[in-house]
Amino acid sequence: MSQANASQSLKRHMGLKASQRISNTTAHIVLVIISVIWLIPFVCILLQSFRVESTYPVGYVKPEKWGLDNYRNLFNTDFPRWYVNTLVMALCTAALQTVIVLCMSYTLSRFRFKMRKPLMQFMLILGMFPGMLTMIILYRVLKDLGMTQANSVPGLILVYVASSGMGYYVSKGFFDTISKSLDEAARMDGATRFQVLKKIILPLSKPIVIYTVLTAFMGPWGDFVFARYIAFGTSSGMNVAVGLYNWLNRDQIANNYTMFCAGGVLVAIPVTILFMCLQKYYVEGVTGGAVKG
Repeated sequence: MSQANASQSLKRHMGLKASQRISNTTAHIVLVIISVIWLIPFVCILLQSFRVESTYPVGYVKPEKWGLDNYRNLFNTDFPRWYVNTLVMALCTAALQTVIVLCMSYTLSRFRFKMRKPLMQFMLILGMFPGMLTMIILYRVLKDLGMTQANSVPGLILVYVASSGMGYYVSKGFFDTISKSLDEAARMDGATRFQVLKKIILPLSKPIVIYTVLTAFMGPWGDFVFARYIAFGTSSGMNVAVGLYNWLNRDQIANNYTMFCAGGVLVAIPVTILFMCLQKYYVEGVTGGAVKG
């Protein structure tokens, strides 16, 4: 009986192992197919950026004549100005928004005060409303402050940073996983709240800090709708998304399509490098912040 039971157990184990192998193989095949489909447009844009025999859209992907003319020609347009505008907005927003979000998250994680939970719930509910609902009034306010069109960069930074405190939830969940006994021990040794945050909590929270920086950087870097609404008609105040989009209109696409592809490649490079270098911390920040709420 014991040998028969052992044989049956071995067969079940082998069956489960084979089933798991088949399941994993199928999952990997599906993911590879999805990845290929997802990457096809990017490969096409990359190839078109090196096409120099013509500047208008064509019906083939592989260039007949290769060159770097499109990348060189970008620097004879307003593209460098758009790129600098986008980089300034992204860096300023990443720095300011990270400080605000981490301070708000630490406060809500460690302090207990009246109306704390209602405040958290109110911010969560408020965040469910789409930002487009406020576009008209925000434009009116920025216009009165002189922060539209040519001066849209500081105006956009102000808008990106203004409501960043409501993005506390993931960071707060991460801080909740750090034992409060560390805070209490540091406080008993005479450390201030700021010192506790700076010297104890933040060094233990590298994943969530990097996650916050990346998400704050990505918002302005890829924004189109609101940036176009604020900087309309003025090239000096545009970001790369708005500027490159204008090259696709009926009057300009024939002369600027390949330059548009080259600009898209240059825009994608910094974000790609950031994610490749910081992917580990980004995933840890997302998963760690989702443990508690």
